[in-house]
Amino acid sequence: PGRSADPRCRAGWREAVAAAAGALQAGGMVAVPTDTVYGVACLAQDSAAVRSIYSLKGRNGAKPLAICLGDVERLYRYCHVNVPDELLRDLLPGPVTLVLQRSEELNKDLNPFTSLVGVRIPNHSFMRDLARACSGPLALTSANISSQGSTLTVSEFQDLWPQLSLIIDGGPIGNIWSPECRLGSTVVDLSVSGKFSIIRPGCALTPTVEILRQKYGLVPESS
Repeated sequence: PGRSADPRCRAGWREAVAAAAGALQAGGMVAVPTDTVYGVACLAQDSAAVRSIYSLKGRNGAKPLAICLGDVERLYRYCHVNVPDELLRDLLPGPVTLVLQRSEELNKDLNPFTSLVGVRIPNHSFMRDLARACSGPLALTSANISSQGSTLTVSEFQDLWPQLSLIIDGGPIGNIWSPECRLGSTVVDLSVSGKFSIIRPGCALTPTVEILRQKYGLVPESS
């Protein structure tokens, strides 16, 4: 069910990044470790690959996919940013998905029903190296059947293995016995100037809200 490489083994790190990037460039889907849970990635600019991810997960076509980048600088190409650069860097990389207005650069077949897009820059060296190795953004979603629990080991999503081009085994993510470790990233909408809206509390809610409110003076969108 796809080849496996352990990113903790430095000798094979570059080979694993190259293999994963090659599989993505060929239109494939790759299972990857992140700083929160295991994910499945494809090239966001590849419409056929994006459709494959929805099919893989049995996902509602109206439920958006996030994009994943390696560095904050690249975010400006795919999003219209209306918050200070410092704010982005206070939250990214990290276990947070920032929802912003999408730019014309982003594939129109990715979330065509919304003018917004969620952006992830995981605090995970392998994921950032992989994103840097690809020419455009990755589309990233959790490695599970839609509506089922998030996964913290590769064995937990065995049902998906046959449809994946490659599986990157980064070992267990966090404490596999802790429900908190399966919450996924905190998703926050920053598309309205001066305000924020929590879409999913996730695993980093408290520090994220503290940064937005206390350091930057943003207010909840409902207020």
